[in-house]
Amino acid sequence: DAQLVESGGGSVQAGGSLRLSCAASRYTYRLTWFRQAPGKEREGVAPITSGGGSTAYADSVKGRFTISHDSAKHTMSLEMNNLKPEDTAMYYCAAYPSPRVGSWYFTSAYDYWGQGTQVTVS
Repeated sequence: DAQLVESGGGSVQAGGSLRLSCAASRYTYRLTWFRQAPGKEREGVAPITSGGGSTAYADSVKGRFTISHDSAKHTMSLEMNNLKPEDTAMYYCAAYPSPRVGSWYFTSAYDYWGQGTQVTVS
């Protein structure tokens, strides 16, 4: 199993920036950021393959968020700029160990989850 630990959440004003990190205990093929706002379903934000070879973004964050991965440290990061109140949510890191068929967007595809880090934009 892989353990995932998120960090970097906090409270910022609209237009501000935050950088989230997700440290994995070992190699995983794909890591993805999800988020969940109160009363809403968990939604995919951005995935990345180990080493950063393949990325994608939800439409709501394109042009504002940037995902990256340091394969030597097994650490994924999410640089979030121009934050909006609607970005307020608990942000989760998720991962699976090897390539598989299906969309990165579905939570059911993931084997490992972190505990989450709160992002609040006012």
